[in-house]
Amino acid sequence: MKKSSTDRILMQLKMRGEVIAADLADQLEITKEGARLQLQKLLKEGLVSAVFKSEGVGRPIAYYSLTDQGLAKFPDTHAQVTVEMIEAVRKLFGENALDLLIADREKKVYQHYETVIGQPNSIEEVLNRLVKIRTQEGYMAEWQKEEDGSYIFIENHCPICAAATVCQGFCRSELNNFRQLMGSDFQVERIQYIISGAHRCTYRITKKELE
Repeated sequence: MKKSSTDRILMQLKMRGEVIAADLADQLEITKEGARLQLQKLLKEGLVSAVFKSEGVGRPIAYYSLTDQGLAKFPDTHAQVTVEMIEAVRKLFGENALDLLIADREKKVYQHYETVIGQPNSIEEVLNRLVKIRTQEGYMAEWQKEEDGSYIFIENHCPICAAATVCQGFCRSELNNFRQLMGSDFQVERIQYIISGAHRCTYRITKKELE
């Protein structure tokens, strides 16, 4: 099903964090005036906010980003139920029991990813397959190669954000799995973190130097 103009704009704002109308027009292949009209509509609906920034000579430029109401358009899967279950396990059985549950989930997720990714011929093939898996799971994943040869793995949405906020073991578990999937020749570090206030989670993947 073809996405509406509103959905496409919200998606770009979710993925890019903060944009100007001209860049949005280029991304969506519409006119700048069309982009401005759509953004004004979303402003009135409370889905986006605008901050004006002065960049030298000329009028300040409006930078648009999602409000909390706009972010709510990207659901956190079964958020309340999940949080309640985590708190119940913690209360009834203690933190160790929760750690055991997360470790068991980590193992199962890794086995699933390893099976789906199969026998890749390169790190880029691993990333392509991981992007497909994570996007299907709701993470809006992508990757890009940097000029220094490193890779940035990006997740523009976290469908388990509520759970991860009350139990960051989920985040540690995901990082562990990414490190295993990339292999012993590569180092993986998280450089942006939604829970710390970033608009997305990103990971830098670099090839380890030979000792």
